[in-house]
Amino acid sequence: MSTYSDHELKAFYEDCLTARKKSYSPYSKYPVGCVLLDDKGQKHLGCNIETAHYKSNCAEATAIGHMIMAGGSKIKDIFVIGSSGEELCSPCGDCRQRIREFANDGIGIYCFSESGTLLRRYSMEELLPGSFGPENLSEKRS
Repeated sequence: MSTYSDHELKAFYEDCLTARKKSYSPYSKYPVGCVLLDDKGQKHLGCNIETAHYKSNCAEATAIGHMIMAGGSKIKDIFVIGSSGEELCSPCGDCRQRIREFANDGIGIYCFSESGTLLRRYSMEELLPGSFGPENLSEKRS
């Protein structure tokens, strides 16, 4: 996992806040912001976007979509902030699998509190142990 200076972490935290301000979350009233850093060093922001039928895009999914649209393919590290005060907001199960799909080896998943404290840093194995990914699928199926 990457190691970041306090200055760099503060910049990622501020990016997460910027993304969270764009959230469309009228139903849950729980805005989430995310920034991912791709393997080319580019940042991609995302926020959660809810709809009335309760199927929504999570912030992580939106950031991954932005990365793909910009020509990126691998996530180096990802940073998340929810609206839980000082409580942990980690990626949901669906997003854990989405992150896994595009994760670079050694990815770090960083979770901030609202005040900017880094509450937790996960490895992919910690976040989704024993995961299933593209390498588990083969072209030879019976």
